[in-house]
Amino acid sequence: MEFEEYVSARGQELVRLGFTVSGDYQRAEDLAQIALMQAFRSWRKVRKADDPHHYVRRILINEYLSMTRRRSFTEAPTAEIDPPHTVPDPATDIANSDDLWRALAELSARERVVLVLRYYQDLDDRTIADVLGIKPSSVRATASRALATLRKTRQTHHV
Repeated sequence: MEFEEYVSARGQELVRLGFTVSGDYQRAEDLAQIALMQAFRSWRKVRKADDPHHYVRRILINEYLSMTRRRSFTEAPTAEIDPPHTVPDPATDIANSDDLWRALAELSARERVVLVLRYYQDLDDRTIADVLGIKPSSVRATASRALATLRKTRQTHHV
């Protein structure tokens, strides 16, 4: 697969993943662009991988986690810009839910990534562990803590 074919096939999916983990369209586009730039630089290596998309997705997630540790992560745009309209994705309606965003905001970056990869990307614990460079047991523990936080948040808001 050539790089251009990959971008055409998976580019919007990367933006959606970036949005789902970050909650911000501009940051999602930045994350996708950074991941694609890094993949392009080493495309010969990436396309030889068993699963090139897994490789690029890992770049995006690692960049997001790095971004959350940097001071510049607290930057906020001065005006809200509507995202470009593309082919409708049913998952977008779910991901855009205000309740979901408020609940996800209570989570750490790693907890949010684990839940997004598990429930939105439908990845198994071993694959999530590989993406994050941790053990599958750490994925399960992180998911458990995140779900407990979400349950607690939901109880607090619905009382």
